[in-house]
Amino acid sequence: MTTNRRILYSFLIIVLTLCSTLHLSGQNSVENLGLKTVVIDPGHGGKDPGAPGKTSKTSEKHIVLSISKQLGEKIKAAYPDVKVVYTRSTDVFVELKERVNIAKRNKADLFISIHCNSNNSSQPYGASVHILGPKSNNKKNQRDYFAASQSVAQRENSVMLLEDDYKTSYQDFNPESAESVISNSLLWSANYGSSLMFAAELDGAFRKPPFRESGYTGIHQDIFYLLWATNMPSVLLELGFISNTADYNYLSSVSGQEKVAQRLFDAFKVYKTNFDASMNVTSAPLEVTETVSNPQLMNEKPSATVSDTHYGVQIMGLGRKLSAKDPALKGLSVEIVPPADGGKIYKYVAAWSESLEGAKSQLSSIRKKFPDAFLVKIEGNIVSRVK
Repeated sequence: MTTNRRILYSFLIIVLTLCSTLHLSGQNSVENLGLKTVVIDPGHGGKDPGAPGKTSKTSEKHIVLSISKQLGEKIKAAYPDVKVVYTRSTDVFVELKERVNIAKRNKADLFISIHCNSNNSSQPYGASVHILGPKSNNKKNQRDYFAASQSVAQRENSVMLLEDDYKTSYQDFNPESAESVISNSLLWSANYGSSLMFAAELDGAFRKPPFRESGYTGIHQDIFYLLWATNMPSVLLELGFISNTADYNYLSSVSGQEKVAQRLFDAFKVYKTNFDASMNVTSAPLEVTETVSNPQLMNEKPSATVSDTHYGVQIMGLGRKLSAKDPALKGLSVEIVPPADGGKIYKYVAAWSESLEGAKSQLSSIRKKFPDAFLVKIEGNIVSRVK
């Protein structure tokens, strides 16, 4: 790395830290907390049909529009206070950059881009969820990262070639350049925790009917333009292979689309509850769906008496357990606090300490990896945010 790039990298780190601090300090009022706006992005549309179906009415653009609108209606019905915005609600072509602008103009708390996968072979099947992230350096994790799904990223990003003057519009987007690597890393770090939180719930949903688990199922990290440019918690979903007969049959059917929308909504419910709880906001009551557990579990902190009080820094909450060496934890040593009061949300707490000062001393360094991390007090299985 050249001296100029080192300086640029250091400068961007400082800017990110300051922005994160200002963002968190501005979240003291209740009205600024919780998930308030979700943008749902049905992929393709208009002159861009996406993956072809057996008929023009069952191409990718029509399937994902139907499922997206059903998902949005379910969210509106359950959470009237949540604003649902679509990047398109009809069969029209919307440029990638405009999809991003829609999310930014509406100050979305979550961006969901919905697609169908396709392959020259009819054999591949199964759904997958993608979040912004770099290629893994861990050989054991290559399958779930950019190297394993590079063709998917290339296919989704190639939509920009259909746009007029695309070379000018996307001149800043070059995932291979050193500058983009720095920028991608900063964006990845800023929104990784929340994106992963939602991705984990979706991954659980993708392992149950009508979805079918396969080698493609999992949480993948990729440099999709939509995930890179929105700069907010974002996921891109591939609901199955339209080129596979079984996947196509449920994705193109009325009943299959309703079931898929319901599974996505179930994952959203758990995510919203968890997200709001992390901000000390109470969501509408819900029935938490079953989640998938990792066979390599972290050690849970046992229940303790009320007098046994500790402090720490919560980095995330998930409806599933992760391995202690899971790359999602970014190398941090983390204790897991099991759900309390019949819930199913596991709290991941770093900097476990007997004193608030001890936890606070590590908050700054942890926020470099998880900018939305915050101080908590742990009493048995009860984790509460420290104001």
